[in-house]
Amino acid sequence: MGHQTPLYDEHVAAGARMVEFGGWDMPLHYASALAEHHAVRQSCGIFDVSHMTVVDVMGPDATAFLGRLLANDIGKLRQPGQGLYSCMLNDAGGVVDDLIAYWTGDDRYRLVVNAATRTQDLAWLARVADRDDVVLRHRDDLLMLAVQGPKARLLAAPLLPQGAGAEALALQSFESLLQDDLFVARTGYTGEDGFEVVLPIPAGVALWNALGAAGAVRCGLGARDTLRLEAALNLYGQDMDARTSPLTSALGWTVAFEPAERQFRGRAALELQKAAGITEKLTGLILEDRGIMRHGQRVLTPAGEGVITSGGFSPTMDRSIALARVPEAAEGPCQVEIRSALRAARIVRPPFVRHGRVLVE
Repeated sequence: MGHQTPLYDEHVAAGARMVEFGGWDMPLHYASALAEHHAVRQSCGIFDVSHMTVVDVMGPDATAFLGRLLANDIGKLRQPGQGLYSCMLNDAGGVVDDLIAYWTGDDRYRLVVNAATRTQDLAWLARVADRDDVVLRHRDDLLMLAVQGPKARLLAAPLLPQGAGAEALALQSFESLLQDDLFVARTGYTGEDGFEVVLPIPAGVALWNALGAAGAVRCGLGARDTLRLEAALNLYGQDMDARTSPLTSALGWTVAFEPAERQFRGRAALELQKAAGITEKLTGLILEDRGIMRHGQRVLTPAGEGVITSGGFSPTMDRSIALARVPEAAEGPCQVEIRSALRAARIVRPPFVRHGRVLVE
């Protein structure tokens, strides 16, 4: 048994198939992962993501601390409410975790990091903070929901507590609002529009039930994974980890080498990698043959061998797709080893699907 989110009883009552994920008991699916996937692409789905780790960073050194912690530049945030996607790196340039950092006002920020890496993330934050005048508060007293899909914002807005609907609808992508203990961000992990909502547990349970009553489809981990794969959104522990660089994980855009004087953790290692030349890349694959591509399968290209990092079946495209780390020069036709047989595949530029549209041929 893993940890239980505050919505555990609601999942069981709704007939969800529960599985252990990252130390938590989570719903894999309710009636059908396929139906849940299509609901998010076509209408609105809701996810319990209370297993995610929310950390508030406060104090006079909060901005300087995040300047050292994050590969992206926290100085890009120009006004409270804005958010920034980034990785935090170890000294070798490997990815400790990916996260979103929001500026919530003055010397205050909110970080949302992954569930399975909670213990190591909290330890790493404390290590980097060291003697800084900063307070790190793990907000395990809150519940977090993701409301995703083309109809998500309009459905969710009137149900938000504290009359926050109008202000929430005015948010742009990666913007957030904070009203007392209600936090709403226009972000997600599905390739669709929507909100991620953090709020006290009683209000969160009430919102979950209200959204379901209003027509939002309850969704589990199965749909969450197929949606994020179609959107080519990295999964920590598969597409990147402490041994892989953001420069070889399709995350080079999240590394800010300017200003040059900002010495973030892992910077020296990334500069050495750039100087030596990047030899690998994370890219997309479409299977042209029978079978399903899965994590760990070999990829054979004229430029050399690679490996599937994330793979599966795309409900939107009705075929198998994958992310793979391959030689930098690899392109076009390739082969994937599936159950000891070589199957024809093709290297494509991800994402595969965003906002309901298929983006690759």
